[in-house]
Formats: sequence, C-alpha cells, structure tokens
Amino acid sequence: MFDFLEGYDLLGAFWVTIKLTLLSAVGSLIWGTVLAALRVGPVPLMRGFGTAYVNIVRNIPLTVIILFTSLGLNQTLGISLGAHGFSHINFRLAVLGLIVYTSAFVCEAVRSGINTVPVGQAEAARAIGLNFTQVLRLVVLPQAFRSVVGPLTNVLIALTKNTTVAAAIGVAEAAALMKDMVENEAQLLLISAIFAFGFVVLTLPTGLILGWVGKKVAVKR
Repeated sequence: MFDFLEGYDLLGAFWVTIKLTLLSAVGSLIWGTVLAALRVGPVPLMRGFGTAYVNIVRNIPLTVIILFTSLGLNQTLGISLGAHGFSHINFRLAVLGLIVYTSAFVCEAVRSGINTVPVGQAEAARAIGLNFTQVLRLVVLPQAFRSVVGPLTNVLIALTKNTTVAAAIGVAEAAALMKDMVENEAQLLLISAIFAFGFVVLTLPTGLILGWVGKKVAVKR
C-alpha cells in the first residue's frame, strides 16, 4: 500500500520543515520583541516605525514576501546571506522571509502582553532610577511573556503551516515533496492524508504542550 513511498525522502522533507520552523520562530521572537519595544517606546519616530512595519507587513501575502527574498534580494541584488548553492541560499532566504512576516504577529502578541502589566509597576521601576530599557527588560517583558504563551503558540502553529510557502522558491520541504509525489503518483488521497497527518504530528503536540506551559506560568492577578 505504501510501496510508492520508496524513492522519496519523506522524513528528510519534514526535517527541512522543522528546521524552517525552529529557525524562523527564534528569529521572529527576537525581531518581534524588538518591534513591540519600539511600539511602546517613548520615541515617536521609533513608535511610528514599529506601527508602520506591523501594519504594512501583515497586509502583504506571505507568498509575495518569500518571492521577493528570492527574486529581489538574491537574483536582482545578489544577496545570498553567506550561503553557497541553490538549496542553501533559498533555505536561508525562506527563513528570512518567514521572520519578516511572522515577527509582525509576534509583535502584536507581545505588545498585548505588555499592556496587561499594571502601569504602576513601570512607574515604580522608573522611580527607583531604572531607564526605559531596564524597565522593559527587568519588569515588563518577563510578565508580558508569561501572559502571552497562548497567543505565541498560535503564531508558532501558523508558522509551521506557513513553511509550505517556501516551496515557491524551491526549498525542498514537505509541501515541495508532496507536489512532486502528486505529479508522479496516482495515490492522490493517500498522499494528501500522509502529509496532513505529518503536519498534525508537528502542530498538535506543540499546541498541547505550550498550552499546558501557558497555564502553569500565567501571571495570577
């Protein structure tokens, strides 16, 4: 029944999907947190940049961003992010595109968490001489992250599914392999079921585990 899978690196394709997800998740968390800090910062220019970035990027389709990283950055400007070879270059460009897109949603999740921290705590921190960066890093963000584990979990699950867009620039992840198998094999429904099950295996445990973590670390008010 599954003889047609011979000759296809199914596990390798999903491993590429996992690497895309993990690298993009780390980058998005870092850049999204920076954007959130800019959006709540005291400098109008920085707040304007953060707001403009989020509003613009969230309204651009991910496919357009991924294609721009390949056609615009690599083929037009020659940017390869230090990689050599078609597959390595496009993998890194796909990660960059996913970070650019996902960080906008991470920013809004983190910002919502920042807004749940009582203003009095930040004022008390400033009263003892802490500057904005110290208040954010030592007082506000630790509490904000604890309150947004749930929303960030949803962003991570969406990111896992969004990695399929990387197939548009030739990254050999799960969706790209599925496309090849559909074109060359007759088992359409079975192929679809296999890849659907693969993504459920990736996303369902993530949601359950991080959902449990979110309940454990939630700030009691």
